[in-house]
This record gives sequence, structure tokens and C-alpha cells, in this order.
Amino acid sequence: MISTAPPIPMSRNSAGILFLIAGIAVFAVQDLILKLLSGTYPLHQAMVMRSLTAVPFLLILVKLNGGLSTLITPGLPRMIGRGITMFTAYTSYYLALAALPLATTVALYFAAPLFITLLSVLILNEKVSILRWLAVGTGFAGVIIMVRPGSDLFDWAAPLAVVSGLTYGVSMVSARRMGSHETAAALAFWGNAVFLVCALILSAIFGSGEFAGAGHKSVAFMTRGWVWPTGFDTLLMMACGVIAAAGLTLLTQAYRIAQSNVVAPFEYTALIWGVLYGWVFWSDWPDATGWIGIAIIVGAGLFVIWLERVEAYTSRQ
Repeated sequence: MISTAPPIPMSRNSAGILFLIAGIAVFAVQDLILKLLSGTYPLHQAMVMRSLTAVPFLLILVKLNGGLSTLITPGLPRMIGRGITMFTAYTSYYLALAALPLATTVALYFAAPLFITLLSVLILNEKVSILRWLAVGTGFAGVIIMVRPGSDLFDWAAPLAVVSGLTYGVSMVSARRMGSHETAAALAFWGNAVFLVCALILSAIFGSGEFAGAGHKSVAFMTRGWVWPTGFDTLLMMACGVIAAAGLTLLTQAYRIAQSNVVAPFEYTALIWGVLYGWVFWSDWPDATGWIGIAIIVGAGLFVIWLERVEAYTSRQ
């Protein structure tokens, strides 16, 4: 017998989780593409192509979220400042990606929630419990385990991934300070505009190849001169722009319709893609020490998110 009962609607939190998981999966493809391109093309060339391709998609997003008037507000200098911070975060991340295994880079980047807690105290004067401080300290211990300072396995690209987490944390805290005055679409548009301008500046400096360095992979990825791309590689670079716009839309929708402390833990699904792509494309698999560091960082980050949820619930009672 076929039931005629109406389907049970999906909860906003469940839908938000699905949007977030999809957004993370989309951005993981961008990481994969940039790592594949890092041995042939310079980062600034890929970023120029990515940013130019994203412009029309972001303009559509702006149009659907309040219109073009949302782009010119008293908060424009702050949005541009946040864009510069985001550019620093992602440039550091992509440079680390060129030299480190994908899973290692993603794991070190996820020190960001720990930095956000620290910066919330320093910048926003928020109160943090002893338990959260313990979680932050434990998480940073996991970072040290993965960076392995002083060992033969240490790579100077590892601190770049940590810097990425720090500057990403600064950008998130600055967004929190802006409150609800700016739309997510406007933040994304100006962030992309800053990306484009900064990438063009880097291209003007390094595009000729005069300062190209053939040593460390991260240095080569930054200083290599522009290379005439194949048709397929051009499509890959342009795909990064589409991915950025699509991923941003999915993540924005996730946090718009669902509680942030419910969907935030699913950000860590990025590690699944990092391990999977690293294994499939480069035969990279974290060693025992790497897995320990990953487990500590993820565990500490999830504990911080859980504590925030408990504290928010308690404050409402």
C-alpha cells in the first residue's frame, strides 16, 4: 500500500548540515586543483584567473542579497581590510599546499577555531572558561606535534599553514565585529576584489620570472613567472572561480538557515577529502605521528565548539 501522507519536511539544521558538507566538498576540489597546478604555474596567475571568473557569479549573488547598494556602505574600509586578511590567509594556505601533503595542510589550517578563541579574548574582550583554555592549549600541542620543529621531517611550509589558520581567525573575528551591518555577499565580493588586486600586484612583481626560485616548492609557487596555460589548465583555473562562488553560496546558506554551533563541526569533513585526495593523487598517507596530531587538533576544535554551544544554552536559561 502506497502512503499518501505528506513528506516530513527537513529541519533547518539538517538542511544546513547538508549545505555545509556540500560546500566543504566543493572547496576541497579547489584545493586539489591548486595543488595539481602548483608544480607548473605560479600562484598569482591562478589567483588572477580564479578571481576574474568569480566576478559575474558574485555579482549575481550580490543582486540576490540586497542589490548593488549593499556594496557601498560606511563599513567598506573594514570589508577591504578583512579582504586583505583573507588574502593573507589563503595565500599562506596555498603556498603550504604546494609543499605539504594535503591532509597535513588541512589539519594545520584547522587550528583556526583555536586562534578564534584566543583572538576573541584579545580583540572582543570575551570571557573564556578554563575548560576552553585547556582545549586551546591541547589543540596547539597537536599543532606542534604535526609541525615537528627540530626534526628531520620539519618543513618550512608547515608554519605557513599555521599562519593561514591565524589570519583566517583574525578575519572571522573581524566579521563578528561587523555584526549584521554587512551582507555575506558584499563581504565575498570585496574579498574577491582584494584577491584580484593583490594577485595582479604579485603578478607585476613576479610575473616576468625574474625572481623565480627553483628551491623550495612554496617559494617556486610564489615566484615562478607566468606560463602560457594549456586549454585544459585554463579551464581548471577558471573552475576555481566557479568553485569559489558556488562554495561560498553553499556555506553562506548553511550558516544562514541553521545554528552555527550545530553545523560548524561538519567543517572537519574537509579532512576526509584531504586524506582521500592526497592518497589517490599523490599516495600520501599520514604516519602515526600525523594521525595523533590530527586527532588532537580535531578533538580540541570540536570540544571548543561544544563548549560554546553549552555556554550559549546556559546563558539563555
